[in-house]
Amino acid sequence: MRKPVMSGNWKMYKTPAETTAFFEKFRPLVEKSEHCEIVICPPFTNLAAAVEAAKGTRISVGSQNVAWAKDGAFTGEISGPMLKAVGVAHAIVGHSERRQYFGETDETVLKRTQAALEFGLTPIVCVGERLEERESGATEAVLTKQFQKGIAGLTPEQFAKIVIAYEPVWAIGTGKTATPDMAADAHRAIRAQVRAAFGRAAGDAIRILYGGSVKPDNVKSLMAQTEIDGVLVGGASLDPVGFASIVNF
Repeated sequence: MRKPVMSGNWKMYKTPAETTAFFEKFRPLVEKSEHCEIVICPPFTNLAAAVEAAKGTRISVGSQNVAWAKDGAFTGEISGPMLKAVGVAHAIVGHSERRQYFGETDETVLKRTQAALEFGLTPIVCVGERLEERESGATEAVLTKQFQKGIAGLTPEQFAKIVIAYEPVWAIGTGKTATPDMAADAHRAIRAQVRAAFGRAAGDAIRILYGGSVKPDNVKSLMAQTEIDGVLVGGASLDPVGFASIVNF
């Protein structure tokens, strides 16, 4: 059985003090939640506060990005060793907002994923199609291209350590959600790519999360799909009570 990963991406919200306050409310609500892994990805400035607040719990802290280099002249980037030094365990790679606003490509996604693995972080690698791609019937072609260029270049040993997140761009922060069946179809297409590239066992083992307007009232129907191995939650992860109810679906 694949252990679900229930993860929250705070995007550009909260201060360190607000992070500490969130964890004070959130911790007791999930202290018995052994059925899943819990990952919270706050902004870089809040990572130290989050790691401190998560001490002694099963909650992992992740970053929202990771540089492809160990160090160097990369203004505005943060490297794997820097994140590890703060106590970070995961890193989101290739989120649709990074692709849409900051020029992230499938090629840089692969480089960032490799760097995360090199420095001991678990990458949550994001793939997903835009609305016009969905409406023109190109969803599977887009997912195939993103997989081939952004993930398939990993070695089997590297691939075994990643998590994939399917997040249709048209459902990010829009209130629109892929139906459970639509999400499961996309997950099946990704899993087929995995089996073709890395073998059946890898396809059976890889955890594929769904992201895109996940809320307490739709998480149950999403998680009822056997293809869906967890969620990557945006706005709904900012509220400790709401996110705890998602974790405890």
